[in-house]
Amino acid sequence: MVPDMDEGLSTHHLAELFARQVRDQPTRECLVFGKRRLTYEQADAEASALAAAFRELGIEAGDRVAVDLPNWPEWVISLLAAARLGAVFVPLHPSLGYHELKYQLRNTEASLAVAAESLGEVDYLELFEDLVGELPDLHYLVTVGRGDFWYDDRVFQFGDLLTRGRRGEVVEGVVDAGAPLTILYTSGTMGKPKGVVLTHHNLVYAAFQATEALGQTQADRVLATVPFFTVFGMQVVVSTLITGGTLILQSEFDPVEGLDLIEQEGVTICHGVPTMFQLLMADASFGSRDLSTVRTGIVAGSPVSVDLVRRIREWSDVQIAYGLTETGPTVTVTRFDDPAEMRERSVGRPIEGVDVRVVDLTDGTLHGPEAVGELAVRGPNVMAGYHRMPSETKRSYTAEGYLLTGDLAIVDEDGYVMIVGRRKEMIIRGGYNVFPRELEDVLRTHPAVDDACVVGVPNEILGELICACVIPVEGAIVTGDELKEYCREQLADYKVPDRVRFFDIFPLTGSGKVKRRELAQVVGLEMSAT
Repeated sequence: MVPDMDEGLSTHHLAELFARQVRDQPTRECLVFGKRRLTYEQADAEASALAAAFRELGIEAGDRVAVDLPNWPEWVISLLAAARLGAVFVPLHPSLGYHELKYQLRNTEASLAVAAESLGEVDYLELFEDLVGELPDLHYLVTVGRGDFWYDDRVFQFGDLLTRGRRGEVVEGVVDAGAPLTILYTSGTMGKPKGVVLTHHNLVYAAFQATEALGQTQADRVLATVPFFTVFGMQVVVSTLITGGTLILQSEFDPVEGLDLIEQEGVTICHGVPTMFQLLMADASFGSRDLSTVRTGIVAGSPVSVDLVRRIREWSDVQIAYGLTETGPTVTVTRFDDPAEMRERSVGRPIEGVDVRVVDLTDGTLHGPEAVGELAVRGPNVMAGYHRMPSETKRSYTAEGYLLTGDLAIVDEDGYVMIVGRRKEMIIRGGYNVFPRELEDVLRTHPAVDDACVVGVPNEILGELICACVIPVEGAIVTGDELKEYCREQLADYKVPDRVRFFDIFPLTGSGKVKRRELAQVVGLEMSAT
């Protein structure tokens, strides 16, 4: 049973919609992660226990609960527990550096954080021990792992909290679909992070419309490999939970493991950014795999070429979607009955209830069909605003109440949307947004760097590669690898440049600005030649 969007707003609350599925099909598989399998009834029991434990720690409606985990069952359980409490869920990128993590935890005033004990080479217990002293609002850390050691009165093990919560009273949260469900961080103007506040209704509405386009039902088994800390990944979770399907979790994307899971678990829906589909199909074993159970999915997150979508549709009849963190995310999506050309060359039509226009870049007026301008969106999926940034929120809307997306587009007479470019200089690498200014600022702090300009270069697999163009200080000796490592120490991995190119001077405009397009062309030609 899926939610009826004609019902009142109160029915668009994640906790209530999940509870419906628990009542309707308690024994259906909800989460599959390796050998661990949880039915809807079991997932609900864990979420209920965690909510009760959070309540005992003083977490109430409106408090922020941060989660710094990969695509693990504990991520989903924490989301459901927060929703049940009426707390605001704050997903964090597990590869955030110390300063980025500190900024987001401080900005949201998170009261509690759930994190892995360790992940790769990162010891999160040590990392958070350093952070706690600088974050007065962060009262508790809940760790996920197998560690068996002494905790102080502010640090708890996830499993111990579940045991503790099972002895507590059942939490009956207040159902308010207009209340915030999450704060998701996205890079804003000049690359500075902004917390996007999305309500239960924002996310549930967009998720429901996506399931309608796919014909998603309880019978579907969904490969959940898109990172959950992104709005795309969060929609994968929400859309599956509200329709009663099964989430097949992959901790982080790996093409071989992904293909194994499709075969072993009978996956019927496979979502991903273009890079993921490229890598799946590039694997040497792809041609011998039995992918007959896969029927559809969504490809989104960065531009999709006609050639790529045709190749994907040879084994999965995917839909192309377009959206933003600020729109929960879905704005437009293709449908099975769309004309073939529009299914390949457009990002589809707006979902029901959403209105899109293009805005003139010079005077801000709203255009009609066939004009090129900045895409603007209005509808029930659009965010409640940027957290603690009222001025930035106001600047993001037109006088008519449309959210400005920053993307250039054409809307034809039938409502199909074609994205033709980006107004700003954002680089999309492997589905992640990278803003040049942020990386340039880091590079300029290196003692051997005089100036830096970061550009995107087209790449078949990742969409774009990040190239750092650097003018070194006269007489300095520095290598590209040294600068990459310097960036890696301060930024998330996906922001680290793929290439470093050294220059004596940059091409400049008459006003002294770097000609980024010309620089990108020079680098692109050099890279294609090699």
